[in-house]
Amino acid sequence: MRLPYPIRKCLPAVLASAMLLPIGAQGASAATAPAVTIVLDDVKLPVPVPPLNSKGTILLPFRKIAEALGVNAVWVPANKSVIAKGKGAAGQRVEVLLKLGQKTATINNVKYALNAAPVMSGDSVLVPLAFFSQAFGAQVTWDGPAKTVRVVSPQSEMRLLGFYAVGAYSQLAITNEMNDVAFGWSQVDYNGQINIKDTTGDRWYWPQAAAEDTPESIVAQVNSNGSGSYLAVLGKDGKGQLMKMLTDKTLRDASIERLHSLAKDNAFGGIMLDFEGLGWRDDPVMAQSALNGYVKQLVSAVKPDGIKVALAVPPLNGEYKGYDYAALAKWADELVIMAYDYGNNDKPQPNAKVVEAIDKAIATGAPKSKLLLAINLNAENETTVDDKLGLAKRYGLGGAAFWRLGLFTDAERTAIDRSVKKIGG
Repeated sequence: MRLPYPIRKCLPAVLASAMLLPIGAQGASAATAPAVTIVLDDVKLPVPVPPLNSKGTILLPFRKIAEALGVNAVWVPANKSVIAKGKGAAGQRVEVLLKLGQKTATINNVKYALNAAPVMSGDSVLVPLAFFSQAFGAQVTWDGPAKTVRVVSPQSEMRLLGFYAVGAYSQLAITNEMNDVAFGWSQVDYNGQINIKDTTGDRWYWPQAAAEDTPESIVAQVNSNGSGSYLAVLGKDGKGQLMKMLTDKTLRDASIERLHSLAKDNAFGGIMLDFEGLGWRDDPVMAQSALNGYVKQLVSAVKPDGIKVALAVPPLNGEYKGYDYAALAKWADELVIMAYDYGNNDKPQPNAKVVEAIDKAIATGAPKSKLLLAINLNAENETTVDDKLGLAKRYGLGGAAFWRLGLFTDAERTAIDRSVKKIGG
């Protein structure tokens, strides 16, 4: 776990920065600094106004970074001050007060010295980031030759979901680190029916028992440890079998009844639909309508038994256009954004594409709290997995999901633990 930086009364002069707050005042006394890049959790953070240099101390726009760190910042015009509220590295409540023109600030009513006073630039307040970030548990370094501020956000709580497929038993213990586990043990076969046998070669099937370790006992163990359990069902439309099931009333009704029974009889708390390929061959609007209707019918069937419904959905900047995030989010409990498979699934996925996928998802109006960012451990490694987790934190998403248990390396687990922990963990 990451240790918080100590809060000191005299902070290093090597770095200060600021965060954006809209205000109606004019001007700034500091000179414009050379171009400075801000990198948060290894991904560039665009800011709306250029940094300033106040006698060697760099100041950066405040609100953008505050929001990215999950901190609520408010401008108080009456006394020209900024009040920022959030959590410290240990999860404790932290409140920071900064005033324009004053080289002192307070953290939880205790005064601390600043290397430079907060200033105004256009419609933005700029304040020393070194002080602010340490107050809220972030790590900050200044890369002078590269003119780059590097910020690492503190560990934070979020919903964590792990996919457990056939062959994941070796890492069963990791389920304790997850809020939910989705068991990939069923699929839509070529006849458009829900099947728990290995019929398509996708390895989504009900596993065989191994002595006392049975599929049912594994689910029971996860449930007893306080994690939630989903029955995940894979549907691919490679031969039109998925659309066949979605649009044929007899098949649709039978599949919903089958999923309901499997979930209820085996103590799954939810059903996770991983329906892939919609809107590629078929008309996207028709595909969206078919999936929306299916999810609505499924939710209506299982909700009386307290069974949740979630979907793993392709990113909106991918090839498949048959997914209406806004409508699905109204019915489903969660949407897992599979922001990968951008041309090469064996290499770390481009952060710019993941950012675009998140932006497009949020733009639909789907609540951030219902969005989980999926991370493919086949593609990522210990130096890139925290990039994606940092983006989930930056955007305030509901959580992250990992494909899959059985693929975690020790180095990746260490990187994940530095960045996030499960809610309630």
